[in-house]
Amino acid sequence: MSYCLGINTADGLVLASDSRSSSGADQVNTCQKMHQFSIPGERVFVILTTGSLSLSQSIITLLRQDFDAGLGLAAVANMYEAARVLGAMMRRISDLDRAALEKDNFRFNVNLILGGQILGQPHELYMVYPQGNPLRSTPDAPFLQIGESKYGRPILDRGISHHSTTIYQSAKYALLSLEATMRSNATVGPPVDLLLYQLDGLQVTHYRRFYSQDMDLIEIHNAWEKALRNAVHQLPEICFDGGDARSSPPYPEAAGWRESTEKS
Repeated sequence: MSYCLGINTADGLVLASDSRSSSGADQVNTCQKMHQFSIPGERVFVILTTGSLSLSQSIITLLRQDFDAGLGLAAVANMYEAARVLGAMMRRISDLDRAALEKDNFRFNVNLILGGQILGQPHELYMVYPQGNPLRSTPDAPFLQIGESKYGRPILDRGISHHSTTIYQSAKYALLSLEATMRSNATVGPPVDLLLYQLDGLQVTHYRRFYSQDMDLIEIHNAWEKALRNAVHQLPEICFDGGDARSSPPYPEAAGWRESTEKS
């Protein structure tokens, strides 16, 4: 299993991914799932992959060959066309491999996230499904996830706003989303790749890979757990209808009833 996400903010993009490709009792394998394609000053694309490693490697290899030849992503005019290039490549790999996979009861399983910008065009974020069709993020739905997404979604739902959450704040949310997923699911694990693309930069200047013993990642993990515990301890006491000696009556009517009975 894998977990990758992209966040679209008013001032740029945040993309993050884990690196675990398989996990068993006696074997853990890793493989980078973040791939960059760029012509500095002209266009930047970042692709995240989940699903079958053999399928995603084939897709990235052929995309890279076309890009280096000035085709495909190197020639598109906007991000929608770029997403369509990815979809067409997925269909091409499907034509090559799907029948053989399904013959042996393996699903054709690969999902992609594409983020980036082309000179003169807005920055955009897309998810591309196994069938090759793209879905674009919007201000109302500013983040996209692929892979094991359920553990890392709640904090994004509560904290991410396209207009008010900055790219640097979104980077923290992305790391916490990955951290929550790795904590609850052993099939998602480090190294964690984190990339920030700043609006109109047309090159990648903020990228980092966090390994399991990275002191910054450990500090973020510890600080977040401590903050969560403190927040829970500071919540109001829960009042129960059956009464609770540690707290006041559960509702105002009960308080009034208690006062009247005491006076009588």
